[in-house]
Amino acid sequence: MELVIEHQESSASVVHLTLTPVEALTELADGLALGANAGEDAAIWLHGSTAERAEMLAATGRTSKRTLLQMRLPLPADASGIETRAFTPDDIDEFVAVNNRAFSWHPEQSGLTREKVEADMAAAWFDPDGFRLHHIDGELAGFCWTKVHAATDDDPALGEIYVIAVDPPFHGRGLGKAMSLAGLEWLATAGLDTGMLYVESDNAAAVATYERIGFTTYREDTLWRHTWA
Repeated sequence: MELVIEHQESSASVVHLTLTPVEALTELADGLALGANAGEDAAIWLHGSTAERAEMLAATGRTSKRTLLQMRLPLPADASGIETRAFTPDDIDEFVAVNNRAFSWHPEQSGLTREKVEADMAAAWFDPDGFRLHHIDGELAGFCWTKVHAATDDDPALGEIYVIAVDPPFHGRGLGKAMSLAGLEWLATAGLDTGMLYVESDNAAAVATYERIGFTTYREDTLWRHTWA
């Protein structure tokens, strides 16, 4: 079990509990007891949800507000069939505009700013070559931003599709699948054997696209909040 408490300035804290498939309910109970230090209103992200674990969290008076699927596939995948190029600092403003149009509905990815992008660019994991852009007639039509995770005791090295989107005016051209494959192409070229991404479980169109590419669900992560939160 892994437990991390994320303190929020303007809202209740968030407790992140990560459980492996073989860990028993007693591990979850221990995690909930430790996480109680975050406060009565704290939300809980359960990384590695099952029906039994969900039943235990429901018994604490919380309801499930959101489910993310972690999906994986072996690399290499199919060819993308499109041309992309690496991200540069000159692309920041256009990227932010496309991102915010594409994710106007999203609880975390909407409202992106230049300052946030620059902070990510300063992070040790950032690699502009893994941030693929596709242009049509000189306009940014879509992007696939990847992220590499080093191997751990529980996982091999993973190449994540970190953020991917198509600008709404370019919807309907099959670019979602093509941009996904472009990111996976780069990850395979970088030596990764496993691709990974997170997707909202209720985003049926995106889940279907990823399944057609070859992704399968590896893990479910659920967000739980008290009914009054």
